[in-house]
Amino acid sequence: MIDRTAAGSSHNHAESANRMAQFPNLAAAGKLLVEKLRDQDLSDALVVAIACAGVPVGREIATLLSLPFDILLNRRLLAPQGPGSQIGAVSVAGTTVLDEGINLPTDPSTPLEHFIVDAMYQFHQRVNVCRAGRPPVTITNRKIVLVDCAIHTGSTMKGALRGVRKLRPARIIAAVPAASRDGSALIESDADEFIWLAQPEPFGHSAMWYKTFDRPGDEDVPKFLDVT
Repeated sequence: MIDRTAAGSSHNHAESANRMAQFPNLAAAGKLLVEKLRDQDLSDALVVAIACAGVPVGREIATLLSLPFDILLNRRLLAPQGPGSQIGAVSVAGTTVLDEGINLPTDPSTPLEHFIVDAMYQFHQRVNVCRAGRPPVTITNRKIVLVDCAIHTGSTMKGALRGVRKLRPARIIAAVPAASRDGSALIESDADEFIWLAQPEPFGHSAMWYKTFDRPGDEDVPKFLDVT
């Protein structure tokens, strides 16, 4: 079972796997994260959830802390040095950021360039569905609470942090209900603060740590953005 009183942030020791209980669902995990986030100075903060599984977690945090809420979507495009070197694009609260090494040609001529153009078109279509045409939200000089359902390898959160950081926020707090030790080690140096509730080993996959792992589809995400 998870020892809720001992769960904590990146400097805490992890709970052993045989004491790890499942969270009831994604929203319930968000409620538990709120207790750790109350210690933070969150004035003018924006909660940004990684879509789609992070959305119910982030929505709960934003609601309980009376903070504005938006989403982050990512699209991996290339792995120039093989596995673990993925680069691509992220949409942070409506602003698209490309990783170094990704060039979007206006007149594609090679198969790779056509692939990138087609992939980015599909990505923008997905962003439009998830955000339902909302205008971009300002990130610069703002505190960002970046939320996901869990961290396994850490690559998704690392890419998200990289994209958010390019928009020059004042501070980034990464927050997840569960994280692997290896994933945590990858994220600790990239976020200004890293908060987690449980660190089970072996980790397996994210859905293992939830009794119900109901993720919204892209078309359902605007419902979470509409909540006030």
